[in-house]
Amino acid sequence: MDSTVTIKDVAARAGVSVATTSRVLSGNPSTSARSRERVRAAAEDLGYRPDARARSLRSARSQTVGLLISDVRNPFFADVAHGAEQAALRSSYVTLLANANEDPRQQDTYLESFLTQRVDGIIIAPQGEGSANLRALATKLPLVFVDRTVEGFEVPSVTTDNAGGIDQAIAHLADRGHTRVGYIGGPFSISTGRARHDAFVDAVRRYGLDSDPGLITSGDFRSASGYAAAERLLSGARPPTALLAADSLMAVGALGTLRRRGLRIGVDVDLVAFDDIEWFSELDPPLTVVSHDAEAMGSTAMRLLLDAVEGGTPSSVVLPARLVVRESSGGTRGGDIRGGAREDVRGSVSDPGVSNPGRET
Repeated sequence: MDSTVTIKDVAARAGVSVATTSRVLSGNPSTSARSRERVRAAAEDLGYRPDARARSLRSARSQTVGLLISDVRNPFFADVAHGAEQAALRSSYVTLLANANEDPRQQDTYLESFLTQRVDGIIIAPQGEGSANLRALATKLPLVFVDRTVEGFEVPSVTTDNAGGIDQAIAHLADRGHTRVGYIGGPFSISTGRARHDAFVDAVRRYGLDSDPGLITSGDFRSASGYAAAERLLSGARPPTALLAADSLMAVGALGTLRRRGLRIGVDVDLVAFDDIEWFSELDPPLTVVSHDAEAMGSTAMRLLLDAVEGGTPSSVVLPARLVVRESSGGTRGGDIRGGAREDVRGSVSDPGVSNPGRET
């Protein structure tokens, strides 16, 4: 396309006025079918491309939204971003993607950048308790929280049923005969860290498991912290017989600790992760997870944001979580639990080299 082609050139080629050409290109319906056909053909022939900056000044819209995720290296947030981006494109919006890197200061840097880029709204997985920049931004632009929330903000959000997911995991481990379940939680400065911790404590109490506080430790939603947390839990005088990690990356770290210690996963120690990653089902043994749809989370957040951009008042959405039981906690490939009732679902991939000896309890 030739950026030097102007709307006047298109009008001359189509044989209509500049005003008619402008109405056709802006989607105004008050034009004849013949005029629309001629203008669009002329624009295509000339390779006309509208000046986005001028158009945004006239319409007060940039057709651009900001998406600020917590950690670009985390596969869960990559899926959230993909879902949001595709939903934006379907509505003719462009997404500017930024990475907070689990750092409130880096978050603020990108929030300021989004303002200078004149985005129409922002989706954010917020860091910490909410900075002054975030509070100021909430009064200026449509804002939607994704995966995480911040207390005191009247902002629509898309989150997961954390309590339901943790409950299913603990019910499953209790059914397996475990009484000492080690928990690798996230930071308390983040809403998901607090919510999943509280859900774990509550579920352990309700299912009558050991409530020893030494069975609870925390990381920072990154694999190195999961490795260190699992090491602490397994080094105690009475180590847990199962581990539940509050996110996928910390589960990867815990997996490394178990392998280094020569423990048989799903036999000596069961392992469950909150969040699923595509290749978790291909591990040896495949990893049991609390699964929730990250792509749906992103696309739903974008739907709420664009609704707000158009002047709507969208309500928050809580998406369901379900336990997918695999061999790391004694299940078969593809088995899942919904509400505590086991349904064995055979996966499409078979691996005769992976045994499923179960757990002696």
